[in-house]
Amino acid sequence: MRIARSLVELAALRETLTADGKSLAFVPTMGNLHPGHLRLVEVARGEAPSVLVSIFVNPLQFGDGEDFDSYPRTEETDLAMLAACGADAVFLPDRDTMYPRALADTTTVEVPGLSQILCGRSRPGHFRGVATVVARLFGLVQPQLAVFGKKDYQQLAVIRRMVADLAMPVTVLGVDTVREADGLAMSSRNGYLGPAERAQAPALYATLEALAARLRAAGSIATAGPALAEAGAQLATAGFEPDYLELRRRADLAEPGPGDRELVILAAARLGPARLIDNLEVTLAG
Repeated sequence: MRIARSLVELAALRETLTADGKSLAFVPTMGNLHPGHLRLVEVARGEAPSVLVSIFVNPLQFGDGEDFDSYPRTEETDLAMLAACGADAVFLPDRDTMYPRALADTTTVEVPGLSQILCGRSRPGHFRGVATVVARLFGLVQPQLAVFGKKDYQQLAVIRRMVADLAMPVTVLGVDTVREADGLAMSSRNGYLGPAERAQAPALYATLEALAARLRAAGSIATAGPALAEAGAQLATAGFEPDYLELRRRADLAEPGPGDRELVILAAARLGPARLIDNLEVTLAG
């Protein structure tokens, strides 16, 4: 497995990976890897002959008071995991490589609408930071395919909209969430949970499953409002501090209408020091 830290090294590496017209799949990460990330690499490996992974903790997507400084940096372990799972190369830029200018002077990418709902309400500017870093990485890496996890469902929607609107020549592939045995979505931030909180955390996904079952049984969204309110109250009783629990149209995360059948339940809630997000796709019978 080869490693590039500078743009010159990345350009040389990319030339090698795409020799003879080989396509390149790209998996951008912030490191502190877990099996969910490795699943993305596995999917990428099945889609293209060359796979490049990036590790960069992006300051633009962290707000004031968030965990940028304390976000776990585990480079040595990450590299060992990527080598073992078959990644061909890793791009490890530092802040100056990614953002040569001061952050306040950096050109940014804004995806309106999608960036202001759900997580965007409580994390203003977050998705601007995500779109900006992904756009720059796409420009540097020039992949034919990029692979993202569905756990960050809104992030995936934002990136897909950006790619479509800016006519970027990249196919964006979403991969189902990888979960612990008890249902908790794998996340780098799960490490913030203490033992008692970790034992309670699976209740978030269990609540989504119960809510999805209720919606499927009803066969429509007519009773979705009360069902969502009850589920939110259950989370609060279970010790969570819910940020949101909402039902949205899967295609564009707009609020669903009576005829919409392809839906997704999205939730964010704080549990102790961790802010957990999760989602569950729901299809109503026609």
